[in-house]
Amino acid sequence: MKRRDFITLLGGAAAAWPLVARAQQPAVPVIGFLVSYSAATFAGGLVSVRQGLADQGYIEGGNLLIEYRYADLEFDRLPAMAADLVQRRVAVIFAVGSVRPAIAAKAATTTIPIVFLNGSDPIQLGLVTSLARPGGNVTGITQFGSELAAKRLELLHEMLPSAKRIAFLVNPNNPNNESDIANVQAAVRIIGVQLLVINVNREAELEVAFEKMLQQHTEALLVGTDPLFNAEQYGKLIVLTARHAMPAIFSQPPPAGTYRGELMSYRLVDDMGRQAGGYIGRILKGDKPADMPVLQPTRFLLAINLTTAKALGITVRLLYPTPRPWHGQD
Repeated sequence: MKRRDFITLLGGAAAAWPLVARAQQPAVPVIGFLVSYSAATFAGGLVSVRQGLADQGYIEGGNLLIEYRYADLEFDRLPAMAADLVQRRVAVIFAVGSVRPAIAAKAATTTIPIVFLNGSDPIQLGLVTSLARPGGNVTGITQFGSELAAKRLELLHEMLPSAKRIAFLVNPNNPNNESDIANVQAAVRIIGVQLLVINVNREAELEVAFEKMLQQHTEALLVGTDPLFNAEQYGKLIVLTARHAMPAIFSQPPPAGTYRGELMSYRLVDDMGRQAGGYIGRILKGDKPADMPVLQPTRFLLAINLTTAKALGITVRLLYPTPRPWHGQD
């Protein structure tokens, strides 16, 4: 063999080595995030989910890629977004921001694992067959929003025992709407107050809703759990409750930078985003959704805004002579 031919053959073989090596390396998994909110609104929750993934050894941009689909509260876009993620053959779909993404994802695939995070009863809505053993390709974290809505009504009544007419702000297009109203109405019958259900499905209807409350002599407001009331419109809700001196209880703390004007909030304090990220990581490692129990919250926090209470003329009796110091943890 001539020396030139030998060099040519050697060069060709060397050029092929990296290709062989790359072919032997495991493919980086791709997961899909199907989110009701906008990217800006979900930014805080995304941090928690990434922490959960990191707990399982997965780092976005390193050994994991994420395809993001944000509906920006335009829920009719979710089915097409879910279908797109299925077409891209993602390894897992994470559905968050109300039950709607989970419903859209389940309708789009029966094989790709789905992890949900929402406040719905997953059995009632057909996402899983049981909490202990979900079956199928779906599991996740439930916050049981309907039961918490009734609890919030009870807390609001304890704060305002003289209030006889309470409004319940709901989104009629939310799949949980019927269950939420039924649970709150059951609590109303025990407490002995009148309930005014106010339907709002877009921001433009909020001012009209408050006008209706005033016309009906509403004395307090229970804000339902829905992305419409927990995202970009939260600030407007706070402004309207302050303008009309309407005592209100919310299901979420305000987003960062939002004016703190709500009277009360009763919410979960478990880091459920981190738990969801951990579940996604476990599935990537081989766990099956059918065998992974649906997780439930265990810790809750009641927050009362004393400044707002004073402005509304409400006296709050503290269990402690002075507020307990806060050290950055719930």
